[in-house]
Amino acid sequence: MAISNRRSFIIRVASASAAVAAGGLLSACGGGDDDASPSARFDFGVASGDPLADRVVLWTHAAPANGQSTVSLTWEVARDAGFTQVVSSGQVQATAAAGFTAKVDATGLSAGQSYHFRFREGRNNSPVGRTRTLPASGVGSVKMAVFSCANYPAGFFHAYSEAVNQGAEYAVHLGDYIYEYPANGYASQDAVALGRVSSPANECLTLADYRARYAQYRSDPDLKRMHASLPLIAVWDDHEIANDAYVTGAENHTEGAEGAFTDRVAAALKVWHEWMPVRTPDMTDLRKIYRSFDFGNLLSLHMLETRLLGRDQGVELPSLVNPATQAAALASLTSASRQMLGGVQQAWLQQQMAASSATWQVLGQQVLMARMAFPVSILQALDPSNTDPAAQAAGLQAITDYLTAKATPPGSRTPTQQSLLDPALNPQLGYNVDAWDGYPVAREVLLGTANTLGKRLVTLAGDTHNAWHSDLTLLNGTKVGEEFATPGVSSPGLEEYLSAIPPANAASIFTGVIDTLNYADTARRGFLLMTFTPTTATGDWWFVSTVKSRSYTAVLGHSAVFNA
Repeated sequence: MAISNRRSFIIRVASASAAVAAGGLLSACGGGDDDASPSARFDFGVASGDPLADRVVLWTHAAPANGQSTVSLTWEVARDAGFTQVVSSGQVQATAAAGFTAKVDATGLSAGQSYHFRFREGRNNSPVGRTRTLPASGVGSVKMAVFSCANYPAGFFHAYSEAVNQGAEYAVHLGDYIYEYPANGYASQDAVALGRVSSPANECLTLADYRARYAQYRSDPDLKRMHASLPLIAVWDDHEIANDAYVTGAENHTEGAEGAFTDRVAAALKVWHEWMPVRTPDMTDLRKIYRSFDFGNLLSLHMLETRLLGRDQGVELPSLVNPATQAAALASLTSASRQMLGGVQQAWLQQQMAASSATWQVLGQQVLMARMAFPVSILQALDPSNTDPAAQAAGLQAITDYLTAKATPPGSRTPTQQSLLDPALNPQLGYNVDAWDGYPVAREVLLGTANTLGKRLVTLAGDTHNAWHSDLTLLNGTKVGEEFATPGVSSPGLEEYLSAIPPANAASIFTGVIDTLNYADTARRGFLLMTFTPTTATGDWWFVSTVKSRSYTAVLGHSAVFNA
């Protein structure tokens, strides 16, 4: 069998496996063997997203036969799997200019209803998917699965299928849907053994590179099952473009040697909009992906863009803990002009929250907003990039000294312990300055806005690959809301960097040092299942036993309730 035919065969087998796992949702009725001409292939299944009360975006990829540049498709939405009750239909084209992806906004639907949908080309049908519109007022509960950080070479995407198993109604993806690294890059040490070597082999820089990488990810059966089962609301983080991206550059981009950053962003975002089932708010500026979704009067979900619209270049942690550079770095960190969202998006968010009458205001955004501050004495001693046992031992001693001082009654503390707890002598800084801890004034403005408006605030976050639950507080300690952060789908977490510390101990260190942190899991992969009712917002953290084997088990690791 030729290599190209073998690859096609493997993709088709993966599609069939997903169909069985999905209980028939992905079943397709292709044309018979007596078809006179070859038909387009739907190798990557179907997807839906950006649901509203009366419409939803439908997506597919139609690989052309005979080299044509356009594939004409018919789409259908029905109340039943047999498509005897079609409620909306029309035509759409998959063109070479869009990488043979096709998207359409299916309108005329009813609020809070589940539907079946498919695409057809001649006698050839795509797999069948299921989707759901947003509910109208009066809805009693909403369940949404929250995902982040799915690295193909790092392991299998079990979390996507498990969310379907656990009854999620909607899916929210907070970014790092793909990773841009080369085949021998980040978290690829097991890729060959797992049969998950990144393609293309080079780092993604061009339109063709990003298209090939999305195609590989979308060949994954677990991801295809999730897309065919749940409408997705998504936003990108940095790895859809390049690591630690900001408005004018990225840590993982070398201007000139890797082309212009503006060209790379343009290519990456064009492909993201091609492959994701999203409604593009502004075709003239693909960076403007912020948008809101109203789930009746229960919750308003505001999806934010925190990378390419307003984010200033990050302040490096070493410069903050080095006495020689600390003053200048702190001045930059705490500058009133330092931006994360940018003024236009911040004003939009304020307007959206002010106008919303929903019980819950939910921010779907990429990085941790809650304060994750450690004293400088620990940050100077414990460098996550240095996994040498001696270095980690020094870090553990600094942690022990600080926690001992914290637990000692004030009247019994030694002068050294008093110094450790004095913020003037031992200031606290966020250990992850790529998160909102690196943009403290912008965070204070956002949280202050929610507090002034009297809104019940929930933030959803990803990025760290680990699970967190925190209180959201102003600088004066006023609680504004709570943050629920999802673990990564497959990307390794702190257990890799803090390898000398048992995961349970690492979690205890974080919750012991950080007063506003209520829960942490620093070792397991999975997803977050959020359930909203008029009185509670409940986060359930589901973990999979492994991402290194096709066989796995799932467990509910922790639940937390935020009362309205």
